[in-house]
Amino acid sequence: MTAPIYRGKRAVVIGYGITGRAVVEFLAEKGAVVSVYDDAKGRSLPESPEGIASSFDDQFRSVVESADLVVVSPGVPRSHPVFQFAQSPISELELAYRHSETPMVAVTGTNGKTTVTTLITEMLVRAGLRARAVGNIGTSIVSMLGEKLDYFVVEASSFQLATTESFRPKVAVWTNFTPDHLDWHQGIDHYLASKAKIFENQQPGDAAVINGGDLVVCGIELRPGVRRFSFGLGAFDFGLDAQRSALTKGGEPFLLLSEMIRTLPHDLENALASAAAAFSAGAGLAEIAAVLKEFGGLPHRVEFLGMLDGVSFYNDSKATTPASVIAGVRGFESVVLIAGGKNKGLDLSPLVTLAPKLRAVVAIGQSSDELAALFTKGSSVPVVKASSMTEAVNSARQLAVKGDVVLLSPGCTSYDWYSSYEQRGDDFRAVLETMRSVRGGP
Repeated sequence: MTAPIYRGKRAVVIGYGITGRAVVEFLAEKGAVVSVYDDAKGRSLPESPEGIASSFDDQFRSVVESADLVVVSPGVPRSHPVFQFAQSPISELELAYRHSETPMVAVTGTNGKTTVTTLITEMLVRAGLRARAVGNIGTSIVSMLGEKLDYFVVEASSFQLATTESFRPKVAVWTNFTPDHLDWHQGIDHYLASKAKIFENQQPGDAAVINGGDLVVCGIELRPGVRRFSFGLGAFDFGLDAQRSALTKGGEPFLLLSEMIRTLPHDLENALASAAAAFSAGAGLAEIAAVLKEFGGLPHRVEFLGMLDGVSFYNDSKATTPASVIAGVRGFESVVLIAGGKNKGLDLSPLVTLAPKLRAVVAIGQSSDELAALFTKGSSVPVVKASSMTEAVNSARQLAVKGDVVLLSPGCTSYDWYSSYEQRGDDFRAVLETMRSVRGGP
């Protein structure tokens, strides 16, 4: 594919965060005349260029309608006026693909994207390939286009995929699908269609890695000639043996679960998705197994923090949907669940299906009343409300008994009490550490 020429062209960039700044720099280097818009200008934009403006100014419509290129940063909502005025806005993912000579492994899904992206990258590097994790994981793709690599491993959000046109990953991974970001997508149909774009332009010889246990993902039609690899906790291309004691490829074991650090159900699904993708991109089973033996997980994703009075504490602050909470809880037998926060328009009622595994629920944040009402009406699980993380952890500790798990798995965003899920998880850890120091040890 011949890369577009931007010299003298008029470009508009919407959003000036990490991605937006990288796109502005890239386009300016290519000789484009760039206009930058960010509605947070003057509040949270470091190093703002001269002339940055808000999309609510009088000239926004005319500038966008006359632009040769409009690039929209992740998270700019579908309700933003750019989608009304721009003919074909694109994401940084699409822009980078048009200019990249490096093949891409792309990972999408409601849950597990960052872990799977990290694992694939480590597996490819272990196999002697030059690979770099980019995209929604925190590194813009356009800023890395000058590197000599064998693969970009791209964490691709639905926001980024929604505004792609020609994007074609050599290997595409779809981990799972449950409702999420419906406030941004303005409905589940657009969310599903955006995710499905990961397979849309694949050609014969490309690989599609699909969750064999997810009916929605399995139902997506692939183009003829695309290699299909299924994964899941069963008899899939990459799955489990009948005794559920080993990871398998084509039914043949390649790694015993007893050799792995992380073996909760969602850990195994992430491992199998990563193995399928890395294998299809050229990594051997020995290198794949070596990475999985060493992998201890990422922060804020069912992260073990320690024990206190025989109770285990886990930080799953990244869980911002009911489906991700369910995935985290299903690996334990008896849980005191700390849940709640700012609901992003999702139905929280599926959390009640966890009742058989829950000793109690500690409800926090803006959705605490909603959660309390759901569990009070739909189960016999005790519910208490807490007005701070310190109060929540103290309540959970009092409710738990020896052998239980206290799990912070909110099912909601953090934007009522915190600026990010990381800050929320760090606060949970800090409260526990204070409690342990006062207690005098585990």
